[in-house]
Amino acid sequence: MIFKSRLPAAPYIIWVAVFILVPLFLVFFFAFTDTGGNFTVVNISDVAKFGPVFIRSVLLGLIATAVCLILAYPFAFAMSRMRRGLQKIVMMLIILPMWMNYLLRTYAWMTLLETNGLINRFAGFFGLGPFQMLNTDGAIVLGMVYNYLPFMILPLYTVMIRIDESLIEAAQDLGASFTGVIIKIIAPLSKPGVTSGITMVFVPSVSTFIISRMLGGGANFLIGDLIEQQFLGNAYNPHLGSAISLILMVFILLSMALLNRFDDDETEGMLV
Repeated sequence: MIFKSRLPAAPYIIWVAVFILVPLFLVFFFAFTDTGGNFTVVNISDVAKFGPVFIRSVLLGLIATAVCLILAYPFAFAMSRMRRGLQKIVMMLIILPMWMNYLLRTYAWMTLLETNGLINRFAGFFGLGPFQMLNTDGAIVLGMVYNYLPFMILPLYTVMIRIDESLIEAAQDLGASFTGVIIKIIAPLSKPGVTSGITMVFVPSVSTFIISRMLGGGANFLIGDLIEQQFLGNAYNPHLGSAISLILMVFILLSMALLNRFDDDETEGMLV
């Protein structure tokens, strides 16, 4: 009976084993071995050489995540208060660009930001520019925000739409200002959406390599570019690449654990 009850889960278990556990084992194996298959920690220690790349990747990821949160929070709240029919239209407009190929969307920004691009041409009508926008940190952050903003809006919207309108009305009836309603009602109840949105934006932002290569020109190196170089570039070294991937994985897991712990502590404080 137990075997029959677990049988429907067999495809999922096989999928997890083949596409998650096996790759993780290979990452650990290559990270702690040399070319001869002997155990070593040299690869892990060599990661310290790329400390500036790690710091820069985390910094740009944090900036992109903060910008996404600032843009998405009021938008998601306004969207959650719209009529149902209008909500569906806005939702479709948010998801529609995601149906387009990721590379094409990034190429479009290259066309807009280049020296002879549409933005500089428009600025030229007013006697401004040309501005150097492509191959900069700002272009990389812009690409991150554009591509990952929906991943911040959707979890926030999902949480905010469940906030009972009567709670807001009751707070206003008791004399709470608009700012007070946001701080005392909306912000605490929307924290699960904030946590999910930050996770969904920060993780791909830190590990991206396509955006930094296309909008950063390859000179603005991020950790994703460094990992790709170890597996596909002339400096082929899967052992070092696995070590870098492992350190990045541990950092992301620690960041998520810290974020979830903070969210749990805040929730417990609200309940008390």
